[in-house]
Amino acid sequence: MRAVKRIVADECCGVIVDLQGFFLAQVDKKFRSRIKTNTGHFVRLLNYFRIPIVVTLERPVERKGTLLHEVGRHLDDHAKVFEKNFFDLCQDKTIKNHLDGLKRRHAIVAGCETDVCVLQSCLGLLNLGYEVTVMEELIFSSSRNVEAAMARMKREGVVFSTYKMLFYELVEAVDGERTVEKKLAGLGPFPDDLPDSAVQ
Repeated sequence: MRAVKRIVADECCGVIVDLQGFFLAQVDKKFRSRIKTNTGHFVRLLNYFRIPIVVTLERPVERKGTLLHEVGRHLDDHAKVFEKNFFDLCQDKTIKNHLDGLKRRHAIVAGCETDVCVLQSCLGLLNLGYEVTVMEELIFSSSRNVEAAMARMKREGVVFSTYKMLFYELVEAVDGERTVEKKLAGLGPFPDDLPDSAVQ
């Protein structure tokens, strides 16, 4: 029988690709607000489970902007920000070496653009042997039609997830389950204000 792949916190790293003002300005205001809010919750969720985060910024940063404040303010010591020239973040040796050093083989990806940097970075990660999960509510593009990019990623082995799916797969069980309760106790109190679903 084939082993089912699960999201396990100790095996994961988060990857936020090019979430910069230049790209976000190309989508409508309501969607822009959702991306900011939901990606902030995503960062906080990964922080709680001590999942390291890699953030990339496409150069020139002076024109395209730094990471959005609404997301960046949640980054902790487990996060590192890199600037890149390549659409595929794996082509940057500094980023690749950092990822190698994390020794986490499952990348959970958010950011933009779906049909350029997200697509090429996911293909690069797959090529390096990573399992790749893309957060479908946390990716976007200036292009209206990204179906070909999504289909290609799926065909190559990328798994798509929602924020709610990730939330409950990490949390694992309701309060009172002994092993889960013990694990969560070691991480500290779970943030009461962290929602279990993405803002729609």
